[in-house]
Amino acid sequence: MSEVRIRPRQVLVLIIVFIFVLLMVHRNGKRTCQGPEYLQAMYTKSLTDTLPKIYAITPTYSRPAQKAELTRLSHLFMLVPNLHWIIVEDANSTTALVRNVLLRAGLTDRFTQLNIKTPPEFKLQGKDPNWIKPRGVEQRNLALNWLRSHADVDRHAIVFFMDDDNSYALELFVEMSKIKPGRVGIWPVGLVGGLMVERPLLNEENKVIGFNAAWRPERPFPIDMAAFAISMDLFFKYPQAAFSYEVQRGYQESEILRYLTTSDQLQPLANNCRDVLVWHTRTEKTKLNAEEMLQRQGKRSDEGIEV
Repeated sequence: MSEVRIRPRQVLVLIIVFIFVLLMVHRNGKRTCQGPEYLQAMYTKSLTDTLPKIYAITPTYSRPAQKAELTRLSHLFMLVPNLHWIIVEDANSTTALVRNVLLRAGLTDRFTQLNIKTPPEFKLQGKDPNWIKPRGVEQRNLALNWLRSHADVDRHAIVFFMDDDNSYALELFVEMSKIKPGRVGIWPVGLVGGLMVERPLLNEENKVIGFNAAWRPERPFPIDMAAFAISMDLFFKYPQAAFSYEVQRGYQESEILRYLTTSDQLQPLANNCRDVLVWHTRTEKTKLNAEEMLQRQGKRSDEGIEV
């Protein structure tokens, strides 16, 4: 039986091929574990503690879809390392349902759970969630008061009003992290105000010169609550900045921003306001006709189950 001899040159070729395969596997594995480029950048920066903390303020109230919507948002917080969630319940006390959502997402040290009840005179009795005054005023103001007492004055941070019925892309929080001290960042919002996209209009120098809003364009800042985020130092500089019941519906954004900035000082983000990274998607009102019939018989489909 003849011997098979492997020459040194063949051994060298095999070693080179083996190393090449290992490098490709490592490269692909790295991409799979770390995710898209924008997310890789976020985690790399977080290791050096250079990202500003983003305080996301979410007013919430009890309703059939509450847990589902908060669960969806909690998955964002699991992926973005510099988010701190201030969730404010419209209730006389904080609830186990909301707390369980936060804990199940592993956000043990990354959330603050608050509560404050909206005065009954600001609601249409028996028709909740239809309101005669703007929603979330008490809750957002309580969160701002908490921030002024607990946020680090010397550390750059961002404040974002993050409603629980919107859809957010991860890239939005990367963009938000670019907001400079003393500035308000701004970007487009999809599916809002009767338009496919509501956005700032920029000049050749990328300064905001107007807005394309169709609904009440005469507003000082005709934008959605999801269209901007604010450098925390501005809330220390202007302690009177707050939301108000005294303004018309749709003017809450203008009410808070009038204390903090002017249109020409806004910082355009999201590819100079050409990328849509947040959508004003509202959950369809839950239909529970069969449940109501069941309850009239003294029964419940969710007896002993948290939904």
